Amino acid sequence: MHASQGRSAGLGLALASAFAFGGSGVAAKPLIEAGLDPLHVVWLRVAGAALVMLPVAWRHRALVRSRPVLLLGFGLLAVAGVQACYFAAISRIPVGVALLVEYLAPALVLGWVRFVQRRPVTRAAAVGVVLAVGGLACVVEVWSGLSFDAVGLLLALGAACCQVGYFVLSDPGSGGSAQDAEPPHPVGVIAYGLLVGAAVLTVVARPWGMDWSLLGGRTTMNGTSVPAWLLLVWIVLLATVIAYVTGVISVRLLSPAVAGVVACLEAVIATVLAWVLLGEHLAAPQLIGGSLVLIGAFIAQSSTPKAPSGPVASGPGGGFDEADNALSAERAAT
Repeated sequence: MHASQGRSAGLGLALASAFAFGGSGVAAKPLIEAGLDPLHVVWLRVAGAALVMLPVAWRHRALVRSRPVLLLGFGLLAVAGVQACYFAAISRIPVGVALLVEYLAPALVLGWVRFVQRRPVTRAAAVGVVLAVGGLACVVEVWSGLSFDAVGLLLALGAACCQVGYFVLSDPGSGGSAQDAEPPHPVGVIAYGLLVGAAVLTVVARPWGMDWSLLGGRTTMNGTSVPAWLLLVWIVLLATVIAYVTGVISVRLLSPAVAGVVACLEAVIATVLAWVLLGEHLAAPQLIGGSLVLIGAFIAQSSTPKAPSGPVASGPGGGFDEADNALSAERAAT
């Protein structure tokens, strides 16, 4: 009975997390179109979430000494790098397309495992990569000479590469983290990753040059006037803090495979929200291609070889393995 209730609660939290993460780009794009630089929007999101998560960071302050490389990697790549590339990408291409390009990350991870680490991959993993790449070709409509902004697509691909970089760094088999110490608590890693990301983005984005008056004005979502500050609250609290917390709890209550399936709904949710709230319509071939990307990404992610040394980051009652680390890096962008 308790197991069934825990599973139901986990599914509910996983869906809530997917919905929250999926809406970040939809809330950010109107702010960018209103005149805010994409880097400034990223800084507002990360710095705001970091302030909210300060009590959590203080509670897990021992991580600064025990896992400095992991925290720096998460902050630099999974937070600052991924989000900066993603928000810059959605300023040039549709939200759904940018997120679907990012879902190539699991396929890129398998490429690293096979050709750099020279570890074998399964036939199912190879099929997943082929599906993801073929689906992406449909999403960007290669037969028409790329119907989307090439720079925007490269930025989205850069976000995927940042995810792979964090995966490589946090893989125990690569020497990126200590293998004999107790795995760190994932919420603590998130809190310090946001702090590191905020510090880096402060230097890069230079928020003191931002037009702060824009946040007191209004912007539009598909013709509807919306207060800019309300979208900022959406990005910081709903799409970052609540999304991360519910996501971490759901992974503890569900198996990694189930959590991975639900996480794939983020791209679907983002595409639907962008369609309804921003008027960004995708053609039938792009929707079919997006489905192939998600299916291929899930197969590739679930087929990633497990490191023999066990979990990378976990806490009491559950943890993140290699696939979940790639997934958590991917979620940092959305």
